[in-house]
This record gives sequence, structure tokens and C-alpha cells, in this order.
Amino acid sequence: VNSSVSQSHVADPRHPVKCSPVVIDNFVLNGPTVDVHAAESFIHQAMEMIMDEAVKRATNVREKVCEWRSPEQLKDLLDLELRDGGESESKILQRCRDAIRYSVKTTHPRFFNQLYAGMEPYSMVASFITEALKPSLYTYEVAPVFTLMEDAVLRKMIEMIGWEEGDGLFNAGGSMSNMYAVNLARYSHCPDIKEVGLSAAPRLVIFSSQECHYSISKAAALLGIGTKNVYVVPSDKRGKMIPSALEEQIKTAKSEGAVPLMVNATAGTTVLGAFDPIEEIADICEKYNLWLHVDACWGGAALMSKKHKHLLKGIHRANSVAWNPHKMLMACLQCSAFLIRDKTSLLQRCHSAQASYLFQQDKFYDVSYDTGDKSVQCSRKPDAFKFWLMWKALGTGELEQRVDRALAMARYLAQEIKKREGFCLLMEPEYANVCFWYIPPSLRKLPDGPELWKKLHTV
Repeated sequence: VNSSVSQSHVADPRHPVKCSPVVIDNFVLNGPTVDVHAAESFIHQAMEMIMDEAVKRATNVREKVCEWRSPEQLKDLLDLELRDGGESESKILQRCRDAIRYSVKTTHPRFFNQLYAGMEPYSMVASFITEALKPSLYTYEVAPVFTLMEDAVLRKMIEMIGWEEGDGLFNAGGSMSNMYAVNLARYSHCPDIKEVGLSAAPRLVIFSSQECHYSISKAAALLGIGTKNVYVVPSDKRGKMIPSALEEQIKTAKSEGAVPLMVNATAGTTVLGAFDPIEEIADICEKYNLWLHVDACWGGAALMSKKHKHLLKGIHRANSVAWNPHKMLMACLQCSAFLIRDKTSLLQRCHSAQASYLFQQDKFYDVSYDTGDKSVQCSRKPDAFKFWLMWKALGTGELEQRVDRALAMARYLAQEIKKREGFCLLMEPEYANVCFWYIPPSLRKLPDGPELWKKLHTV
């Protein structure tokens, strides 16, 4: 072993030498894998930069939401090529600054593009902690703290839905939650499909409104049900599923020899913010013995509000619910819960692979806390911690005020739009979505009709 290797091996007092260095192929196998002092220095500088650039400047209303560049310009600015040799610390820090500079600042007060926004300090800190610890939620022994936190958050969400008991998990987004719902509905109807495959199932049909999220069709494609077996149920002028039309679609599917499987009701559609009439849909599902899933990824936040939870009346009758705290409740992405009204370990039975190297049944603790076999993932981030810490810091009352304030802002915006020349409110908002048309001066004198709308769509 050369002297430089020996010196690096004993340089850090936190890694004392207990035995002679073991060297194979010029690697000291029992020494530190990184220069700890250099790593700490880099992280310290990076965190200062993150605070200045990604927190303070990104939330400053005087700064830009985004320094927009075309893809080709951005490729040149970022120098994306990966090379054999590494770069200096100063260069890497500049890479970090550039990544922040040219990114869209979704925490900016003027970011209005999607259904999430704003800086949430507690969930942000929770994100930093989990990234530093690198836990994974498959067994209690690997992630004891975060396993218990996820369980506590899920129990509280189950209570707010109105279920006495239930199950669930946090996963990689609302689309994944909707996929879980389709898979569980199918497994519940024909459990043999897990082992035998699609040959064990008849032609199954899913029903969802024309305003539903596209992830329902994606789930049907991914799981082999087929997009043509997602029957689109008409919606009314406000974007709500029409229950009578749903029942007609169910009868049509049965007359074709297909098997109606599930109904996806949406609580807060992406564009109009519409809430399907869950109570009436639940009656139909009970009549025809269909699984009822409520996609409340956007609208689930209303459950936190005594004033607005009526929007989800009947949700307690659902078999499963998708709810994303990273939307209106402002938790850092991703923070998506899938919840199921079940007492029979359906999640476990549907997805379990019983990997013996992870899920031994003779451990020294209650193995019901080993939640990994419920999930289609193995490695899974402790996203519930972001919601738990935020909820602990703010309390239910403050989360309720976030919802009430957002909806009050929507009503205020609708009032202002009606006063503003050139703006046309599409409908009074039911939720936080405010839909309107901007009509350019050149079109404002045209009468309402096909010509106006053709030109407006062109604009």
C-alpha cells in the first residue's frame, strides 16, 4: 500500500483503523469510500445555495417563474454530455445553480400552470431528511420510524373518509393509485387471475366519465383489460357524470356479454373541478355489484373542510379512494395515498410475492408492519412523512383553512373575471378551478355563434 493510500485511510478520526488495510486491486476495502470532509463541505455549500436560489429567490414575486429557453438552447447551456472524467467542485455547484435557474419555479406566487403550487416548509424539510437517510418502506426493520408514521397518516385519512376500518399505502402518484384500484377490483372479482393470468377473466368493463383522468385508460391498457373496455359515461354541462347514463352503459355492457367490473367516480376533475354524484353512483354500484373507486386526487382535500366536505358526500360508500396531499394541501411532490375499505388484507393477497429474503414470518417483531408485500414496488419512499410532519406542525385546523382559503380565492377570481372586459366566465366554480375565456379585442363585437368560437379556438 502506498503512503498516500495509507494516509487517506487514517485521515478521518470517525473511521479509526482497527486493523491493517485490506488492499485488493489497489482498493482499500476496509477504508472510507468517500472523503467525508470534502463531502460535508460540498453538501454545506449546496444547501446554502438551495436556500438562496431554490427557496428564497424561487418564491420571490419579483423574480421570474421561469427563464425559458428552447430545448436546443438549453442543451447548450447545460452541457448535458457525460464524460469519463469528473468535474471540479466549483463546476458541479455551478451545474446545480444552472439546474435551479432554468427550472420552472412551482413554488413561485405567480405559478398557475398545474394543480399544485406554493412552498410548504415542513414537507420540504421532511423531503430533505428522507433524502439524507435514504430509507425504503418494505420492512419495519429497515424503516421503523417511517413505517409507523405512514400507518398513522393512513388511519387518519381513513377516518376522514368515514370508514371505520381500512388499509392503504402511499405510492408514486395518483395514476398509480388508480391503477391499484383497477387491479384490486379485478382481483376481487376473479382472484385466479393472479396465478392463471388473463385466461381466468371474462371481458371486463370499467365505467368512467368523459371528464375523468386519463390514467384510467392507461391502467386498463397496462393491466390487459384494454382501453376499448373503458366505457365513457356522458357528463352534464358542469362536468359531472350522469347517473342514468351510467346505468344505461352498464346494461349495454351486460347485453354484449361483458362483465361490468368497476365505476371510477371523480371528485374534482382536472379541468372543470367537477364532483361526480358519488351517492347516486354508489346506489347503482350496489345494485349491480360493482366496485366503486373515487379518484379524489384533486378533490380529496375538501374532506379537511367542514364547509366543503359535502362535495364528496357518499365517499364513505366507496371501495377505494385515491387522494393526493401534494395538490391543494401543498405537500411536496410526491405525496399520494391509495386507500381501501377492506378488512381482509386484500392489498396483501393481491400483490404479495412472499419474497423469503425480506418477508420472513418468524421475525422478532409484529410482521404486520412489513408493508412491502402490499405494494407492486419493492423500494418505496416514505412520502407519508411529508404529510405527517406538515400535519403535526399545522394541525387539522390550519389544513382546513388552506382549503377554505383556496376556494374563497376561486370565488373572488370568478367575481373579478365577470367585471373585466374581454373575459368570459365559463361557469361558477364549484371547487378551485376557475374556467374562463379570454376574448381578444378583434373578436369582441362578433355575435356568439360558430364563427366566434372557430376563431377563438384558433387564437
